Amino acid sequence: QVQLVESGGGLVQAGGSLRLSCLASGRTFNRYAMGWFRQAPGKERDFVANIISTGGSTYYADSVKGRFTISRDNAKTMVYLQMNSLKPEDTAVYYCAAREGFYGSRRLAEPSEYDSWGQGTQVTVSS
Repeated sequence: QVQLVESGGGLVQAGGSLRLSCLASGRTFNRYAMGWFRQAPGKERDFVANIISTGGSTYYADSVKGRFTISRDNAKTMVYLQMNSLKPEDTAVYYCAAREGFYGSRRLAEPSEYDSWGQGTQVTVSS
């Protein structure tokens, strides 16, 4: 399994931006499809976005489409989530996730579709 470490969370006002980063250990990062999920207090872990192993295709939850952008740098074993026009309802712990050996191009929106998870980073959007 790959080890994942998120960073970049914090407190931001509504309308602001944050960029989350996720560093993956190991030298086989390009074998992994990557995703971002989020979990608000008392709620289930929800899909935010995923990106295929080559970075050629991306998929988003309807709630973040047009505001968030997922990207990856395979040379640096990093995946990013650029979040713009943040809303109070975006407040949650954000998790990075990895799925080994998946080379398809489709949405991976269920937590059970991923093998490895980071510890999460808190994002708080004030109104």
